[in-house]
Amino acid sequence: MEKVSFTQMKDGTKEEYEFLTAHEIDHTKHTADRLLTALVDLDKSLSGYQITRLGHSVQSATRAWRDGADIDWVVSALLHDIGDIYAPYNHDEYAATILKPFVREQCSWCVQTHGDFQMLYYGHHLDGFDQNKRERHRGHPYFDDCAEFCERWDQASFDPDYDDLPLEFFAPMVREVFARKPYDPKVIRRGERVPLTDAKVAAER
Repeated sequence: MEKVSFTQMKDGTKEEYEFLTAHEIDHTKHTADRLLTALVDLDKSLSGYQITRLGHSVQSATRAWRDGADIDWVVSALLHDIGDIYAPYNHDEYAATILKPFVREQCSWCVQTHGDFQMLYYGHHLDGFDQNKRERHRGHPYFDDCAEFCERWDQASFDPDYDDLPLEFFAPMVREVFARKPYDPKVIRRGERVPLTDAKVAAER
């Protein structure tokens, strides 16, 4: 079978859906490579900063790596703005949706809400923006983690003179994360907090 015969889903047979499922499973195996290609496309995204969105992404991930962060944090830092091209009004939610099945809940929540937390740095300069938008999340178990994520890795990563690691350095980590079983409780670790930094690991990198 090369293609199914139905034109309406309700007319599909068991064999056809088994065929499609096999194709979909194979398709998911290449998610990491599609994401790495999408990261390169960030060079065509929002301009005006001293570095491109791709540069910002690898710089955020580089800072996370050098802080001794674990793989979930590093990949989340790398992909946190991947929605800029396709979802400019909710890029944080877009990125979090991609990450959610494959990283710790703590990390996907921080990516999902980082747009609100970033308002702290510029909201007071613009009419109609709420500098304290992050306060709506006050009391959440991951509030302090997102505040640190933004302070250490996101808002600080627009420096053209910073010694970024190349995207290729992070590619194996992206492939490792997206090869995981989706929504595995051992990966999601709901409610668990892992420090963003580890001085001992950082010293070894």
